[in-house]
Amino acid sequence: MKASKLLFATTLGVAALAVGSLAISCKGNEKTENNLFSIDFSNIKGQYKPGETLPLTLQNPEKKQIDSIVYYLNDEKVGTVKGDAKLDAVLKEGRLGYQNIKALVYYEGQNAEATGQIEVISPVKAKMLSFELVNTYPHDTGSYTQGLEFYKDTLIEGTGQYQQSVLRKNDYKTGKAYKQISLDGKYFGEGITVFNNKIYQLTWRENTGFIYNAGNLNKIKEFQYFRDIQGWGLTHDDKNLYQSDGSEKIYKLDPETLKEVSSVNIYAEDKKVKELNELEWVDGKIYANIYQTNTIVLLDPVTGSVEGLLDLTALSEKITRTPETDVLNGIAYNPKTKTFFVTGKLWDKMFEIRIK
Repeated sequence: MKASKLLFATTLGVAALAVGSLAISCKGNEKTENNLFSIDFSNIKGQYKPGETLPLTLQNPEKKQIDSIVYYLNDEKVGTVKGDAKLDAVLKEGRLGYQNIKALVYYEGQNAEATGQIEVISPVKAKMLSFELVNTYPHDTGSYTQGLEFYKDTLIEGTGQYQQSVLRKNDYKTGKAYKQISLDGKYFGEGITVFNNKIYQLTWRENTGFIYNAGNLNKIKEFQYFRDIQGWGLTHDDKNLYQSDGSEKIYKLDPETLKEVSSVNIYAEDKKVKELNELEWVDGKIYANIYQTNTIVLLDPVTGSVEGLLDLTALSEKITRTPETDVLNGIAYNPKTKTFFVTGKLWDKMFEIRIK
């Protein structure tokens, strides 16, 4: 993956994410096609949190006689007013990110539309998490780690780089693979997850994924992504897969059709969190590496809110660095020990930690 513009800063010992660019103004589309009405943004803030009130009124410069206005948010009706009265719409819990406003205006026996946009941000203040180092194990310095997950007692690892990408079963105590297959050299391997005894593996820019038998690593089939996106991280709950693509989005996928079921936008308070790399599902939450940082975020896959931040800089200082050593990446949860295994691209060590 290309280098990121994402920065991880530590100020006065408290880590903070600086992710993406912050939109500080709302967006109002132009007036309707007949230039009669537009949504009045003079009293609308740039960003809102769920539960806050959005004041909706229209600009009507030609003083048309309005009978009623029906307002919608993301095509869901939020209220109706008579004439040009104001509607105070309370924002429900739900999707974060840009939300589309539509006003359907009935006037003088005709109707017209006016549209606009606001940004809904996370109401959650992320907590700083801490960890305890449990064990340190060797890690293959030839492994450009892209995906990491336990399957029974075996640590499955997917690696990247063109001509070098592999899928392997590891003895995590020695760092050595006891079974391994190579991807065709035209593919750059990305995230993996194991679901219903099948390993799903993404590729970076090839818009292609693979499904393998988790027991013998025999390929079952290939699949194409549901749209033209990059493949980054992959995880699952008990029903669906979850895929990231380098943006602030995480997509929920049907594991049989590999089609999109839904998506969420990830926010740490008022900032979009982009470049979500390796993903791991634990107890209804997703842990995700932020590419080019030593940060793991804990996020709610339903709302998209970041609930926790974990700084692993202390672990990155324990590895033996070479000119080839790359960034932190790789999260695998062992349900038997309730510990996490983390490593990085071309790192010589893997760490078993307990997140507090």
